[in-house]
Amino acid sequence: MKELPTPTLDLTLTTWPRGSLHQPSETPVVGKALQTLGKTGIEVAWASHQDDVRAAQRLRYAVFAGEMGARLPQTIALHDIDLFDDYCEHLLVRDSATQEVIGTYRVLTPVQAKRVGSFYTDTEFDLTRLRSIRERMVELGRSCVHPEHRHGGVIMALWSALASFMVRNQLDTMIGCASIPMTDGGHTAASLWRQLERTHLATVDCHVRPRLPLPVHRLHSDLEVQAPALIQGYLRLGAKILGAPAWDPDFNSADLPMMMRLADLHPRYRKHFLASDRVSHDG
Repeated sequence: MKELPTPTLDLTLTTWPRGSLHQPSETPVVGKALQTLGKTGIEVAWASHQDDVRAAQRLRYAVFAGEMGARLPQTIALHDIDLFDDYCEHLLVRDSATQEVIGTYRVLTPVQAKRVGSFYTDTEFDLTRLRSIRERMVELGRSCVHPEHRHGGVIMALWSALASFMVRNQLDTMIGCASIPMTDGGHTAASLWRQLERTHLATVDCHVRPRLPLPVHRLHSDLEVQAPALIQGYLRLGAKILGAPAWDPDFNSADLPMMMRLADLHPRYRKHFLASDRVSHDG
């Protein structure tokens, strides 16, 4: 296996360089599964070498290009790769029996965002109003699950690992772009935005602006639509919408900017994602 030049371990402290991701008092465990989830037959781990990352990139390509019709650059055939990947931690869910990667997130920490020059979300939205929280904010991206494993267990496993990561590294806010397919030309996305604008919009101090706005005013925005499962899950947890959607022509999607603060995590889910209630509620 080809090791990463700066190995990805199971933690990224905001003040430590990538490759030194464990606390001084801890013994680093490279590639250790964070948990094997009982009878569900899945394991959750942080990528520890390049082969792990490549497996995640193949799954991403299959979902984004194969299912959604995204136009992706072919740096390596049948892999979804961009310049942010080398700066991110990659969270993987594997089938315990086959060791196939069936779910993934990538996580960009504040320190690594400075190194690469921005968050990915900065390329789609003006995040000026979030500048005061950037030092405590991580970006979640490229989330996908294999079509044969799209059940609650995989998503719960990913979120449990992410919540633990956030608490252990004293980070309190997650942001990212939630994609809505535009197979109908964008009418569903426009209608969903109008619904969520009324019910789940963040306070004005957190609003962001799309760099390439979805032309909502030219689309039908009064359809009765249901949010994709992943967005529904975020909203149930307590996430907020930060503003109007951006249009991503390469992914053939409308992207909603979303933010989740651990302090806003719905009480019914806290016991699932946090070992103890160590998250401050003072925002």
